[in-house]
Amino acid sequence: MVESGFEKQHLQRFREQLLAWYRSHHRPLPWRTTRDPYRIWVSEVMLQQTQVRTVLEYYPRFLARFPTLAALAAAPLDAVLKAWEGLGYYGRARNFHRAAGLVMEQFGGCIPEDPEQFIRLPGVGEYTCAAVLSFSFGLALPVLDGNVKRVLARLVALPHPTHKAAGSRILKMLAKQLLDPRDPARFNQAMMELGSLICTPTAPACNHCPVRSTCRAAHLGRPENFPRTPARKRIPTVPVAVAVVRRNSQVLITRRKEEGLLGGLWEFPGGKLKPGEAPEEACLRELHEETGIQARVECHLARVKHAYSHFKIAMDVYLCHYLEGEVQLNGPVDFRWIRLDELSAFAFPKANHKFFPALRAALAPTSRPNTAGNGTATQPSTAAQGGESRPTRCSNSEPPPGC
Repeated sequence: MVESGFEKQHLQRFREQLLAWYRSHHRPLPWRTTRDPYRIWVSEVMLQQTQVRTVLEYYPRFLARFPTLAALAAAPLDAVLKAWEGLGYYGRARNFHRAAGLVMEQFGGCIPEDPEQFIRLPGVGEYTCAAVLSFSFGLALPVLDGNVKRVLARLVALPHPTHKAAGSRILKMLAKQLLDPRDPARFNQAMMELGSLICTPTAPACNHCPVRSTCRAAHLGRPENFPRTPARKRIPTVPVAVAVVRRNSQVLITRRKEEGLLGGLWEFPGGKLKPGEAPEEACLRELHEETGIQARVECHLARVKHAYSHFKIAMDVYLCHYLEGEVQLNGPVDFRWIRLDELSAFAFPKANHKFFPALRAALAPTSRPNTAGNGTATQPSTAAQGGESRPTRCSNSEPPPGC
């Protein structure tokens, strides 16, 4: 059954059972009520690596800000990233913005219905291509997202990991064979919904599955053993130090280059610790390397823990006082000196947002640490003067390791 797929007499029964279940149990998600390819494209880009409940919050706001493909293409990247702020995986937003521009330039603003043309756009892979064109134009293209792969792997008790060539080949064959050519859009949605609501990664609700009679993994009594997954690698934690440098009533922020992790976002200068380096030393070193300016540490502001897909960070944030130097960027592509009330105008990574409350509290007029009324630093900490003790802690901050 794995190699040959389903027998013809079972195909129609499978489709009928699945679609009947979907008609009664599907969620009324807003992107399912439209055939507008732009709105469907927005939803599919957002749903990559993001849970539905989060997308339900961002989807209407994004469409209110960029109601058409033309509006998205005409917007500056900063505005798009700000609207995307908090969704993560910002490469999706950058690629979507670039793709919108190319559709305006090359296709007169009409999203191409031809899969060979659509899939060449930035950020459009096999899944996105099939989903958007199936849901918008009714093309008979099977979708293979994580939910559908899990359903198919359990249906046939796939002995191969889904990301390996052998497993991928079988899944594509099965998806193509099962697809209902009479209503591919609804069938694709039904397969995805089945994986999301019933055939979940853990504790699948097999007793409520409309196609359980066809499922090999259920017959074996161990559906959670499929799909086969490799052993998870240990996720490393990277120590990072960040400098919030203030000069009079402003703080310094820098912008990351558009390529790579968190590309195009604004942040406070900082970076990884070197082996044996103290966090406050790394803070000042990274600040000087990235911007060329000199500062001294006033206090430890916060310790932030944050997880990305393949690593975690433990970030020590220091409030610093500007001493001298003109900003000369090495790595970042732009910088601004901004007031604290201007933070909301810029798109920052979620890890930065985690210490914003501590930053606002520390710089409130009644709680500025180690400062005189005119905003200049008074007596610096021993560490700031070159001694061995750590900087003082800002009010309500968590101490860095060793404090």
